[in-house]
Amino acid sequence: MTPHPTEPVILAFDTSAAHCAAALLRGKTLLARTAEDMGRGQAERLVPLLDEVIKGAGLEWSDLSALAVGIGPGNFTGIRISVSTARGLALALDIPAIGISTFEAITRMATLPHLAAVPAPQDKVYIAPEGQDPSLVTMDEAHAIGLPLALPPAPADLVVAMARVARNRFIVGASLLAPAPLYIRAADAAPARDAPPVMLPDDAR
Repeated sequence: MTPHPTEPVILAFDTSAAHCAAALLRGKTLLARTAEDMGRGQAERLVPLLDEVIKGAGLEWSDLSALAVGIGPGNFTGIRISVSTARGLALALDIPAIGISTFEAITRMATLPHLAAVPAPQDKVYIAPEGQDPSLVTMDEAHAIGLPLALPPAPADLVVAMARVARNRFIVGASLLAPAPLYIRAADAAPARDAPPVMLPDDAR
């Protein structure tokens, strides 16, 4: 990796829900943050949005020290868009991409004991009890744990928290593995029910 400035410049972005959000951090200073509501079109909008954030702060892509990307939980397609973009940009820029879960961002902002929770379909929530693997439960099951639920903040605030978590990891030299989506439930898409075509051996054709 190339050397980095004393105050790392972190670009964070997230498309794990119906939004496209980004934030830019230099050291502890927030340079920019933005979020756009969108149910579709994140794949086309994400990189232009990131470019606008960087250029709007008077910086270039080459000034970035690291990327922070939201890995979920949330929308499968949205998570894949942001994670694959982060991996590609990290390779092109020769900087690390740091995966940050929504749970970690929530905890970064929380000031009281809490249960980090992310809304899921069918009146369920993803939760991450301390010391346990994340899981998908009903609202009643989440409340039964006995801690106040801490839900995700507004998207623009969410990516700021992700940037701050990533900055802390970066400056302490934590192991920075390539980001991977945080999938807690099975994908909505199911295999096709149609039987696959029969493949004949070469001598039968």
